Amino acid sequence: MTRPVHGGNLAWAATLAGCPASAILDFSASISPLGPPESALAAIQAHSSSLTAYPDPDYGELRTALGEALNVDRDWILPGNGSAELLTWAAWDLSKLEATYLVTPAFGDYWRALKAFGAQVLECPLDLQSLGAEPVRRLVTDDLSVSNRSLVSPSLCLPVPLALDADRGLLLNNPHNPTGLLFGREAMRPYVKQFGMVVVDEAFMDFLPPSQQETLIGAVEEFPNLVILRSLTKFYSLPGLRMGCAIAHPDILRRWQLQRDPWPVNTLAAVAAAAAVRDAAFERQTWDWLPVARLELFEGLASLPGLHPLMGAANFLLVESSMSVSQIQKILLEGHRILIRDCLSFPELGDRFFRVAVRSRADNLRLIVGLADVIRQLTVDS
Repeated sequence: MTRPVHGGNLAWAATLAGCPASAILDFSASISPLGPPESALAAIQAHSSSLTAYPDPDYGELRTALGEALNVDRDWILPGNGSAELLTWAAWDLSKLEATYLVTPAFGDYWRALKAFGAQVLECPLDLQSLGAEPVRRLVTDDLSVSNRSLVSPSLCLPVPLALDADRGLLLNNPHNPTGLLFGREAMRPYVKQFGMVVVDEAFMDFLPPSQQETLIGAVEEFPNLVILRSLTKFYSLPGLRMGCAIAHPDILRRWQLQRDPWPVNTLAAVAAAAAVRDAAFERQTWDWLPVARLELFEGLASLPGLHPLMGAANFLLVESSMSVSQIQKILLEGHRILIRDCLSFPELGDRFFRVAVRSRADNLRLIVGLADVIRQLTVDS
């Protein structure tokens, strides 16, 4: 079976471990362990009879709920079959430009979408060496130094001319995957002003409470070239339903709507998402849980020899390893039935980095114990 490009491939992991997929403890997919919310499950059950009818092609109730949650008019929201579907349409628009800057290492689906339409990609690598193992909370405006040639920060390097360039685009995510870095909204605004189109994937932004979010949603009415993508599958633990949305100028969204399938979001996904984004108690539970659990996992990983985790703002941690991650992953699967996300699909990271989701305290402890055992084995063998 081919090695997976994305996390969460339990069939591949189970084959390697020689056990049922249900026996694998999955740290490779960054999905909250707290959900799905009971409100979403109740909505699915209550609307099961609606499967005999087509979904509302306008998704009025869902767009209203999303607008309330994101504090934006519903006409500026387009629901999608996961943010991946909406990324495809964004890539279609970006491909019409002369080139698109892509902050790397980058989520593999960005490459998929851009290459599908023959977009010219200009890589803009993060300076990973400057990050080291020190905790990084966010980048703010003061972190950006402006020269006559480019906009540069200690960890975000974009060779961007100061003059406006309406023929080029920019695609990045915030918080960044796989590093977890959080870029300040004011630090990003100069980029929005410069490019013909800017697409910001905020798939992990909702893991931060509103007071700490650095979202650019509030800027979409000011910048008609700005598109924000949001995922509802990670925070609400609903990856199987495929639910996301785009926030952008209505002209962009109407054009995408005409290009795509008429019913991209199924009825049960729509009602579950509407219920989930209105579940304030579930949101608060997540915001209370994550900082404590993330710090405990960070400290546990940092205590192990040869591992150097990077503190980030999302529900996952990127870890640098002095040993081969492929070996660690294989032994951890076979001996402990635990799956971590290798970073072989990120050329800049290769076999010396892995990513792990933040899970429950018991699961996180099991990971630390398992990694400690694997490291001991590899140290003895060497």
